[in-house]
Amino acid sequence: MRAHRLLPTAPAAVAALALLGLATPAVAVPAAVDGSVPTADVAGATAAEGPGTAPLPGTADVRAAVPGGHIPLEGTVNTRDLGGYSTVTGHQIRDGVLFRSDSLGKLTDNGVTALSRLGLRTVIDFRTPFEIQYDKPDRLPPGLTATARPVSDNGSYRLLLDAIGSRDPQVQQEMLGDGKAEAAMHEIYRTFVTNADSRAAFGATLRQIAEGPANAPLLFHCTSGKDRTGWMSYALLRLLGVPAATAQQDFLHSNTLRAESDRKAREYLKESGAMQNPDLIIPLQEVRTAYLDTALAEIRHTYGTFTRYAVEGLGVDLPTLQRLRARLLR
Repeated sequence: MRAHRLLPTAPAAVAALALLGLATPAVAVPAAVDGSVPTADVAGATAAEGPGTAPLPGTADVRAAVPGGHIPLEGTVNTRDLGGYSTVTGHQIRDGVLFRSDSLGKLTDNGVTALSRLGLRTVIDFRTPFEIQYDKPDRLPPGLTATARPVSDNGSYRLLLDAIGSRDPQVQQEMLGDGKAEAAMHEIYRTFVTNADSRAAFGATLRQIAEGPANAPLLFHCTSGKDRTGWMSYALLRLLGVPAATAQQDFLHSNTLRAESDRKAREYLKESGAMQNPDLIIPLQEVRTAYLDTALAEIRHTYGTFTRYAVEGLGVDLPTLQRLRARLLR
């Protein structure tokens, strides 16, 4: 492979971070449980249409009105309330208690004001220090500080920056083409199950949610709000007893919410001359059933069931899982 320089010395690539799915633009994109421990087998599900999107009200209440509904915040595109989803036992996840998002580093003043209306008590940031260097620390309402709980992206952020920064079509093809970008994504999802540090971070988050006060809203996020955040959300939904197909539907909905900003990022890379073929980054921008299935296959191989993954892999014992349901389900 040719030598190539990293993004920090490539101005066009740095500018592209304002649009890339790895650094969310400050625009709003419109979008179209039970006390027992479930022992659901780990399996993928067919793709389904994503949840709906709740319009931003003109009142103080900005919470979504549909299960897994989008919450428009200026500066994010993938903020959602996980409330409203039904479990196999007929319970529902409480509204306004658990939120997922992409980076909060680009929130506008209006976005910060809207975020404050959610009444958050806790924000958990899965980004690595390297990502925060480019994507900025979270902008949060006064009195709220993010808990840093980095989960490795297995080098995908640096891979993307390095590829764009090279401005060389051949280098970019060598780095991302011929299935290499997809392979990098599959490896990320595999490490969600195999990497001890990643498991520790996800497990700590589950315990923190379970042990928090009943009415203390919590938000967790990464950079794009789709991979680490998507996996955390999927695991939570499954452990709460939400059907696998519904949990996957929530996972895949990132593609709908991110589609416009991701398209603009590719257009910018093409027009700026940073990439001759920006479609090379699509596998890094998207979530796919195949990526999720890689993690699920690893769970099947190592643990057998999702509950065993939680107990043995994430260190979340059965009493904690019961507290998790007691706090989040109605």
